[in-house]
Amino acid sequence: MKTAQNYDLVIYGSCSAGIACGIRAAREGLSVLLVVHTPHLGGMLTSGLCVWDTQYEGNRAPVYDELRQNIFNHYRITYGADSSQYQLALPGEKGHNNGNFEPKVAREIIEQMVAQEQNIEVRRRYFPIKVFRDSGRIQSVRFRAMGGDEEFVARGKVFADCSYEGDLMALSGTAYRYGRESRDEFNEPHAGRIFARPVREAPNERQRFLAGERAKLNLRSFDTFMEVIETQDSGIGDNRVQAYNWRTLLSCEPANRVTATRPDNYQPEKLRNLEFTLANRNELPNDKLRINRPQLIGLQNLYVEGTWEDRQKVMDEHWEALQGMLFYYQNDPDAPISYRKMLREYGWAKDEFKDNNYRPYEIYVREARRLEGRYVFTQQDVSLMDQIGRTPIHGDSIAISDWYVDPHACTDEKMGDSLHEGKIMLHQETFPGQIPYRAILPCDLDNLLIPVCLSSSHVGWNAVRLEPTWMNVGESAGLAAALAVERDTPPAELDPELLLRALAGKRIMISFFNDLDVAGEDLWVPAIQYLGAKGFFPGYDCGAAGPLASGVAELWATGFKDFQKGQLNPMELAERIQKGAPRSAAVAEQEFISTLGINRPASGKMLNRGEAAIILFEEMNLSK
Repeated sequence: MKTAQNYDLVIYGSCSAGIACGIRAAREGLSVLLVVHTPHLGGMLTSGLCVWDTQYEGNRAPVYDELRQNIFNHYRITYGADSSQYQLALPGEKGHNNGNFEPKVAREIIEQMVAQEQNIEVRRRYFPIKVFRDSGRIQSVRFRAMGGDEEFVARGKVFADCSYEGDLMALSGTAYRYGRESRDEFNEPHAGRIFARPVREAPNERQRFLAGERAKLNLRSFDTFMEVIETQDSGIGDNRVQAYNWRTLLSCEPANRVTATRPDNYQPEKLRNLEFTLANRNELPNDKLRINRPQLIGLQNLYVEGTWEDRQKVMDEHWEALQGMLFYYQNDPDAPISYRKMLREYGWAKDEFKDNNYRPYEIYVREARRLEGRYVFTQQDVSLMDQIGRTPIHGDSIAISDWYVDPHACTDEKMGDSLHEGKIMLHQETFPGQIPYRAILPCDLDNLLIPVCLSSSHVGWNAVRLEPTWMNVGESAGLAAALAVERDTPPAELDPELLLRALAGKRIMISFFNDLDVAGEDLWVPAIQYLGAKGFFPGYDCGAAGPLASGVAELWATGFKDFQKGQLNPMELAERIQKGAPRSAAVAEQEFISTLGINRPASGKMLNRGEAAIILFEEMNLSK
């Protein structure tokens, strides 16, 4: 075994969160070790995802924005601005399509971005086998080669588990959970066992109201509602997670396709009963077609706590099913003629995963372990609170969620015309939420960050389990690690105020607003981002350029004074502003300064809300 080496930050897992975490920490001057169990970086971004799963099209965090723009630039420079490749790489006109890309392109760009960071060292095809901790801190981790005996030990000041499986977290001995909570545990209406069906009309007045409110958001939208079918065991919790599958690609280019052959274990009688859906043609650059099925519902549960040998069996069985499914729909006379005709034009994409026999490097692990941290992110955190016009506000918010609650099937049961049990899509009932720093902090370890398998319920998890959100959380975790190392303190003891100000200053989104570009040039952007986590802006419109009304100014002053005394409650402040700010005259800078009770040069000019936010932001920083 090699001599242990020391690093500021040791990251296990190179999915999007690991990449963002490592790059941000490296850019802040930390020495970073990035360990990954596969031969390539990028997680699902380089293993067949092919799309940005987000309903928000704008900027949200520098590393995410940079990666996305680099992919756009690749297609524009390589093929031209008028090319089909570039046009398909750009956000589509509808749905959640925020840009398409080929895995090989994402892999090339991610590798380049990481290679440009001299502070990052990468170790491939290793996984953790032992964590050495001293009371509330991890001292080092021992890693072993995948399929081999070689080991090494890495010491670190801070550790981050950015794996889909949460293996480092589990080895650390900290508490975690998997499966589904009951409805009662967190008072979540869609928790536990559930049967539902999609419908075109709102099943009740509440959903109709929520659909109207959600239509006001600067998010891509869907039209369907979800109607729950109640049964005797509805809402009962269990230890099941949602289904997995491979996401891979086909090509119809004769020179770039490999004919699918009949698998040795071909069983058409089983295959024809599996759900099989195809993306539309002409969605991906270079005439490729993505596959997002089949799901072998139930098999995923063996993966969660399994060894890598156990997991390999689960992955192999899924791959055999996919191979058989493709052969079936290309050749079997019982397959729909339309599928046979279309799919016979396709084969495995020869230029994707070519060092792995056209098989992606990772299966789509939609859910595994979840941390039991200092805060549990639940359905309540993505549900509209009428009294504040948005989801719950967290004073230590480090990222935002924008995806709808979207768990896939947990069992293969159906009830009449329902979807498979466990499958729901809460398009109209999910709103952008704030993800608190506490959700990535274990309760008993002060120097471990968990940006991926963060502390959440099964339902809450399904609003955050997307790569853009993980990049947002991961970059925030990287900055938290940097601030902690700089101050020689563990991340759990880092002042959240310091972290939030740094996040806002780096233009990492911590508060979602319809009318604010987090990467925009307006000087008030950091101030509004920060104050959005402090309750000064209820609702999803900040109205930065609008006048500051005297009623709002008075309530902001009250919030400011509560902050100075250490008594600010963001939720209470937001509710008071939402309910108690009457229409009133605009306020001048001099008057606002007087209302705040501070000594600061002021003019008689009328203030807009953004300018007033800057004053608050600066003064709150001074008071800390």
